[in-house]
Amino acid sequence: MNGHEPPAIVAEDLSYSVEAQTLLDVVHLHAEQGQFVGIIGPNGAGKSTLLRALSGMLRHQHGAVRLEGTDLRSLSSREVAAALALVPQIAPYTHGFTSFELVLMGRYPHLGRFQIEGREDDRIARDAMRRTDTERFADRTLDTLSGGERQRIFVSRALAQQPRILLLDEPTSNLDVYHQLKVLDLVRQLVDEGLTAVAAIHDLHMAARYCDRLVLLSEGRVLAEGTPDEVLTPEAIESAFGVRCAVYQEPVTGSLAISLIGPADGEDA
Repeated sequence: MNGHEPPAIVAEDLSYSVEAQTLLDVVHLHAEQGQFVGIIGPNGAGKSTLLRALSGMLRHQHGAVRLEGTDLRSLSSREVAAALALVPQIAPYTHGFTSFELVLMGRYPHLGRFQIEGREDDRIARDAMRRTDTERFADRTLDTLSGGERQRIFVSRALAQQPRILLLDEPTSNLDVYHQLKVLDLVRQLVDEGLTAVAAIHDLHMAARYCDRLVLLSEGRVLAEGTPDEVLTPEAIESAFGVRCAVYQEPVTGSLAISLIGPADGEDA
């Protein structure tokens, strides 16, 4: 990346409220091109809301989201979809379509108004399924798949969009350990190839291992941001999660690991 390129995605002074409850409180976030940014924090911290705002799904009350230097509100839905893909936390139920048909829908932003999918679109969709280990589900409908399998199908559909920016909301929440590693390994590989990824991740060990930068949210506010070493401190974790912990370097992977001691308001063991 050269110094003249704008960040891939930026949130400036982002605030969002529902029925007098503030879900985002003057949030700043930026992801440079070719960077993996993890959003961490306890339940209800605003992680999913922030991702939906970054994707353009929310009409935020204050602040701005800039996609590659351009205000998101000035772009058409097709322009946004050609640059950015969102994988939601809960895979939506889509009745009647096979898995391959759903993945192929990811090609929509790249087709003309009356254009239908061609051989190259089929190839891209099947390659996306191969990369997420879902090829064997191509002819099956979503109602025949487990929650984790459905989640991987929607990751495949996002990859078929060939976005420059990938947003993921708890992408490993319904997956077994093997597929958690496979999905995050894939995202890391795509980032190393130039993609930008922003993901809400509940597992702090995984966030530390895979992400270049972290944003720690609590009650809709940014408590800390920076590298995993800068963000995952015992003080920051106690402030956000209400637990005491020890933070150390894991000897095999070299990434940070967290050993929980107990609730911050509890007695010493």
